[in-house]
Amino acid sequence: MKRSLSNFPCFTVASDLLCGYNGIMKSGRPQCGGKKEKQGETMEELNKLDTEQRNPASANIDRLSTEEMVRLINQEDHRCAEAVALVLPEIARSVDLIEGQLRRGGRLFYAGAGTSGRLGVLDAAECPPTYGVPPDLVVGLIAGGPAAFLKAVEGAEDNPALGRQDLIDHGFSEKDALVGIAASGRTPYVLGAMDYAREVGAPVMALTCCRNSEMSRHADVTMAPVPGPEVVTGSSRMKSGTCQKLVLNMLSTCVMIKLGKVYGNLMVDVQATNQKLVNRAIRIVCTSTGVSESEAEEALKRCGFSCKTAIVMLLLKVEAPEAKRLLAAADGRIARAVENGHP
Repeated sequence: MKRSLSNFPCFTVASDLLCGYNGIMKSGRPQCGGKKEKQGETMEELNKLDTEQRNPASANIDRLSTEEMVRLINQEDHRCAEAVALVLPEIARSVDLIEGQLRRGGRLFYAGAGTSGRLGVLDAAECPPTYGVPPDLVVGLIAGGPAAFLKAVEGAEDNPALGRQDLIDHGFSEKDALVGIAASGRTPYVLGAMDYAREVGAPVMALTCCRNSEMSRHADVTMAPVPGPEVVTGSSRMKSGTCQKLVLNMLSTCVMIKLGKVYGNLMVDVQATNQKLVNRAIRIVCTSTGVSESEAEEALKRCGFSCKTAIVMLLLKVEAPEAKRLLAAADGRIARAVENGHP
């Protein structure tokens, strides 16, 4: 069955009204984003961005053999992990801020345009099946509407009011957290969302691949891994996109670990929505408890295929209601539930 991207709650989008938006009027004309008018920037300022520099290592890439091309790209990609390593303290601070908001009943929002927006939507979409969280706990906002996920929508990123309005439409409040994502560190759509989040008193983080960016002046914490010029000048979907994906992986994964969604290194809140995941759930219970596959499957069937509940049931030899009670009292953490359940 063919499904629209708009059917997924974690995938939300900017208004389709790219021109004529209420309050975005100047000199009697609606302002649609032409790049020359963005934030009063000049070509000289844009040319100074880290993401716009030329890479001398790839100056002659168009003359290389295929193997030489892929080897060069691979060599440049090694810089991504190194760049991320330099901002680990900022990533850790962001994780702690996000965890605190989620524990208060808030949500995590990503806001971006183009590649950055797609990466945020992707990370949000993967949280429910991986960690069993509600589909609206991690929300990906992308400028330009559903079509922007599959095909670039020109001008969508140039309107800061659209980013602001997206947060308003989702009831964004001081309980939530926002990560603005833009490789260049200057996307108006993202800046608009960040400014609104600050207005309501929510923590705001910036994920960019440029030093001293405009976004850093609108954020409580800035994560700025800078992997150097792209192999193809300005193609920030490459190393910059890889850096952003690495950071997003860390943010969501570490937050979910701290929320008790992982036991040891096992994803114990996985949703068994297909046969592969059913088999994974059985293996997780077997690994955690030492029982046979048949015993693990039987325990899972008795508790609605909740790995966490089945593990506590088997380790403490209790039934599902007691295991769920212990987990609730332990804030969902298996180790604490087992410790509290022992006489």
